[in-house]
Amino acid sequence: MIMPLALWALTLSAFAIGTTEFVIVGLIPTIANDLSVNLPSAGLLVSLYALGVAVGAPVLTALTRTLNRKWLLIGLMSLFILGNMLAWAAPGYNSLIVARILTGLAHGVFFSIGSTIATRSVPKEKEASAIALMFTGLTVALVTGVPLGTWIGQHFGWRATFLVVSALGLIAMIGSAILVPNNLKQSPSASLVKQMSVLVKPRLLLVYAMTAVGYGGTFVAFTFLASILESVSGFPSSAIGLIMLVYGVSVAIGNIWGGKMADRIGPISALSYIFLALAAVLVLFYFTAPYPWLALVTVLLWGAFAFGNVPGLQVYVVQIAERETPHAVDVASGLNIAAFNVGIALGALIGGHIVDQYRLIDTAWVGAVIVLVALALTCFSGYLDKKDRFVAQLNNL
Repeated sequence: MIMPLALWALTLSAFAIGTTEFVIVGLIPTIANDLSVNLPSAGLLVSLYALGVAVGAPVLTALTRTLNRKWLLIGLMSLFILGNMLAWAAPGYNSLIVARILTGLAHGVFFSIGSTIATRSVPKEKEASAIALMFTGLTVALVTGVPLGTWIGQHFGWRATFLVVSALGLIAMIGSAILVPNNLKQSPSASLVKQMSVLVKPRLLLVYAMTAVGYGGTFVAFTFLASILESVSGFPSSAIGLIMLVYGVSVAIGNIWGGKMADRIGPISALSYIFLALAAVLVLFYFTAPYPWLALVTVLLWGAFAFGNVPGLQVYVVQIAERETPHAVDVASGLNIAAFNVGIALGALIGGHIVDQYRLIDTAWVGAVIVLVALALTCFSGYLDKKDRFVAQLNNL
């Protein structure tokens, strides 16, 4: 089959993009020291990249709706390579911010169109697993790309990391040129106004809130994980890359498990369990962080749940969009990618405020509270689904 090959091309690109998105977490102490900025300022590199994704996902997805999917993917990877080359050559903090925002613009469109390509390549009952396969590129990046990028940054300078990521992007672009077919199905053409009508659909807005709050809660603490492990747990900086490797392995397992769980019991039930467990682990980390081995075990548990919500959230928004706005599924998907990154941006900003005003470890319990809000939103959305089904059954009588 052609489409599975396209999925593997998407996974390869997601690996490169995931590496550049998350490697910054391991490099924040190094960049802060090299550019003579404080930790909250370095943390803004996470927030502003995420804002680039948040803007790029819905706006550029809508504007590029008529373009050939294959050539759009190749163009996006070209922009990705350019952004990372600019980061490598950035003379200072401000130019590094510009480079990160530019790279984030490519990220947003890639995952919005990639999610709809993935769901259309498999039977309906395997949609969450298909999205999980594509997002496996992100998790494999956490397993290999992020720890390796962190190690490179600590030994050869953080600029070298972005140069290597540019090379990954080039490989991914070649993979898309070879594996992605020219005749990919596109959503039915609709005007920009119709496409953006997703912004006035309450059910979709609720899912976006679930995504932003649930994903963002993790990043209150995750943005400063390297700093917490060094300053609170007492790990040497040379050990951070290895710990990120352990975290990444756990994330990879959790992502696949989360997709299978969403397929088996439905996205709402799966998300409810995952959000509850994630909040519990963040609270646990607050208490275990000062003890190195207990902190390591907690980080392993954290990884299993931190990204397990991604497949469920993404397939859920596609399902709702197919019912509410069938003419703008790509844009609805893109807005959910934007919501993920609004969550990252706000989580990193809140975390930076906590670090500036209180203690590093306080980011853990604050993140847990935010995740519990996402759990409440998820339960409410599940209630609305049941209500809709009940009304539909009455109308069929």
